[in-house]
Amino acid sequence: MKQPLLRAIPVALVLAAAAMGASAQAANAPAVPATTVTSPDGRLQIQFATTSGGPAGTAGWLVYSVRFNRQPLINNSSISLTLQGQPPLGPDVRLLQATPGSGVDDYTPVAGKAAHVDDPYNRLALTFTEPQAPGRTLAIEARAYNSGIAFRYIVPRQSGLDGYQLQQEDIGYSIAKDANAWALELPNFLSPYESEYIPLHVSALTSQSHVLIGLPTLMQVPGVGWMAILEAGLEGDAKAYLTVPAHGCRFCLRSEISPRKDGTGPAVTGALPHASAWHVILVGNEPGRLLESNLIDDLNPPNVIGDTSWIHAGKASWNWWSGDAGPNDTPDTASAARGDFPMTTATIKYYIDFAAQSGLRYTLIDAGWSKQNDILEPIPQVDVPALVQYANTKGVKIWLWIHHNAAVKQMDAAFPLYEKWGVAGVKVDFIQEDDQPGVAFYYQVAKLAAAHHLMVDFHGATPPWGLERTYPNVLGYEAVLGMEYNKPGARDTPLHRVRLAFTRMLAGPMDYTPGGFRNVTQAAFTPRNRFPMVQGTRAQQLALYVIDFVPIQMVSDAPSAYAHQPAFQFIKDVPAAWDETRVLDGFPGNDITIARRRGRDWYLGSITDWDARDERIPLSFLGGGKYTAEIYEDASDAAENPEHVTIRHQTVSASGTLTVHLAPGGGCAIHFVRR
Repeated sequence: MKQPLLRAIPVALVLAAAAMGASAQAANAPAVPATTVTSPDGRLQIQFATTSGGPAGTAGWLVYSVRFNRQPLINNSSISLTLQGQPPLGPDVRLLQATPGSGVDDYTPVAGKAAHVDDPYNRLALTFTEPQAPGRTLAIEARAYNSGIAFRYIVPRQSGLDGYQLQQEDIGYSIAKDANAWALELPNFLSPYESEYIPLHVSALTSQSHVLIGLPTLMQVPGVGWMAILEAGLEGDAKAYLTVPAHGCRFCLRSEISPRKDGTGPAVTGALPHASAWHVILVGNEPGRLLESNLIDDLNPPNVIGDTSWIHAGKASWNWWSGDAGPNDTPDTASAARGDFPMTTATIKYYIDFAAQSGLRYTLIDAGWSKQNDILEPIPQVDVPALVQYANTKGVKIWLWIHHNAAVKQMDAAFPLYEKWGVAGVKVDFIQEDDQPGVAFYYQVAKLAAAHHLMVDFHGATPPWGLERTYPNVLGYEAVLGMEYNKPGARDTPLHRVRLAFTRMLAGPMDYTPGGFRNVTQAAFTPRNRFPMVQGTRAQQLALYVIDFVPIQMVSDAPSAYAHQPAFQFIKDVPAAWDETRVLDGFPGNDITIARRRGRDWYLGSITDWDARDERIPLSFLGGGKYTAEIYEDASDAAENPEHVTIRHQTVSASGTLTVHLAPGGGCAIHFVRR
């Protein structure tokens, strides 16, 4: 019988404890309670303290530390925030009260990487106060899960503060050793997060005078374990980055909140009480354990939109990748030399027909369907209402691309119009801001879209933070150097794709847009805007449909690229949302193998960098029974001819092992069909 859920102590009790603590200042300070919370499996621990050099209970700088398997992972690291017109809050505080608790995050995602989530945690609510004037109060809520720890600070209502006006926060990360890091260095706070994750030591980052690093950031702490720094639950807040502390510290980083885009006022404003975003540290013995975690979603509020029967994960045909190529267009046609092919109603019908014939749920109509800066009016050549009706007759639904700037001005009118037309979803592009108003935009879009039964895919975006749990109509985010980068250059490589799986994908759904079938070697690759090439093998492109998780998955190439190609069957079969996820093996930048289950069937994707590998895959994840393994792997000559795929069938069971050969830049995709 299922045990009843353990309920978490709500934030209201944290605030009540803070109020009690503030009123206790006039009395003798109570005995200092426990300041440590440990994960249910006992392996992960976060501790809070005040560093004063004096006896326990005296005032000092508020710090936290993290241990994994009894070894230090993060040494004492500061927690401090600066409110406008106030001295920093955190350097001189005393612990007044600590309230332990426990709970379980128990929910069913609408379109996730697991059919059901049941994540127990232990928690601790802490109240700190300044012993000297101005005598402010600060609360901390911390949770320890088996897959990571999370904490946030809460500024309660109190005398002397009229509201919450955050200039900057200083959450430190004093890494216990010089960790190997995979970091996304960004030029500024207005980036689409479209760059490479570069491997280097933490000391290489901290040796710079200034660096801006996007989250998530992956680290391997030698002899201790793997960890990733992220955040969750950003409503009412601004995005955090990592940078270098002002004081010298060999292995230290600190958070930096995105300032307002307009350069005015505090970074974050609001009423009191105010709870910050969750600062999250995923932890595991292996990097794959971090990918299996649901912690980011756990730390967001439950579904607020009610009925989700209209929300469906699925794959989409897409006109943009090949430049709106029609049924008679090839890379050699004269029209290709004049730029992208013209977008017309007839061209989009071609992509709708392809979706219907291939069993794809959606067709995405990308940029160019509407008048410039006007998402209410289609151009004369593209009859969107007629296309929606045509798609309906084929069992296909339509998504529309819209620009962020137009959405800001027109979504109040556009979303009801799209609902009237029968549009299924919107792809909102070129957001590129994650200050407090920028983060608020994501919530505004999600809420308004849900009210009009529209799903959402954010592009030119910030990496996810769990918004999709609260608004399940949000199916995708870009925030990645994806396959589109094959058009202008050679930055999208097999090496890059392996790194993405261990880094960017930690945050949540990643719309990389796989499916390129014009596969070439590194030497033969030439960037081009129409009918783009992709580096690496076709089998690797198949495997990405399992490796890369996003519930709105593009089938990116032109329909002509898939015609008469037996390997396309795997793309037709593979789901876009999952009941179970297992990371079987891999190392960032080398290779990765992931198995995912949908219903009775399993799917497996394995990819490598530019090094050929023989992967030995134990099949214990299959459980009982026999399966037919439909194996799509690099052909024996795939190193020279990357388009070549061998398809074979084999009867397997959980007691067996499969060995597959991955060519340079190669992969393998397997559909395990339960017999």
